[in-house]
Amino acid sequence: MTADNKALAYKKRSYRQKVHRHGLISFNIVVQETDLLIHTRQNLSTLAKESVLKYRGYIEAYIKKYPAFAKTLTPWPLNEPCAPIIRSMTDAGTSAGVGPMAAVAGAIAEYTGRDLLDNSDEVIVENGGDLFLKTNTPADVAVFAGSSPLSMRLAIRVDSGLTPVSVCTSSGTVGHSFSRGRADCVCVVSPSGTIADASATAIGNYAHSKADIQKAIGFGKTIDNVLGLIVIVEDGIGFWGDLDIIPL
Repeated sequence: MTADNKALAYKKRSYRQKVHRHGLISFNIVVQETDLLIHTRQNLSTLAKESVLKYRGYIEAYIKKYPAFAKTLTPWPLNEPCAPIIRSMTDAGTSAGVGPMAAVAGAIAEYTGRDLLDNSDEVIVENGGDLFLKTNTPADVAVFAGSSPLSMRLAIRVDSGLTPVSVCTSSGTVGHSFSRGRADCVCVVSPSGTIADASATAIGNYAHSKADIQKAIGFGKTIDNVLGLIVIVEDGIGFWGDLDIIPL
């Protein structure tokens, strides 16, 4: 598959066809670049869109005031009060050593998902491969790794007692997100969506080849609030943390 075709397959989000959850209904929320697939007990699309607009509004207003916030690749200093989602993104970027926008997809997924918990005891929000989950039974999260032969060959089984939790993925070979590395997949599990997302980006920056997998994992272990992680480069893979990995 050519690079253009890989990007097109990712853009179409064909992996969403494999998402199923018994007893929940699914709906999409699309607001400009934000494209969420949400699973809840009942159709909460109106509430979900209100949440997305609210949190995007906080981020857009902050970027309007501080344009560099959207572009910096290094931690952002906070010198004044701000919306909680801005503080969470900034704190996560500082913890992982990256810019705050590295956490934006995980932030939108988590903050929207937590809003919906007031109306549904189970909520799953997927935002470009970044997940927020609150489930009453175990959930299996398949690991997509682009053209790696390990892609969709294994899953992380998330125990319901661990949720709400976020599972976020970064790649240097798939999708539009910026990465200094060449990992096919870095997957991070954390109670925080912003930590999971920023950490996946930061860990991926260390993985340029299979020889770098252990170095990337070694760095990931130093980030607070990371429960576990997976790094895949080509046919090489490494794990760390309290993860229940199952074959698909």
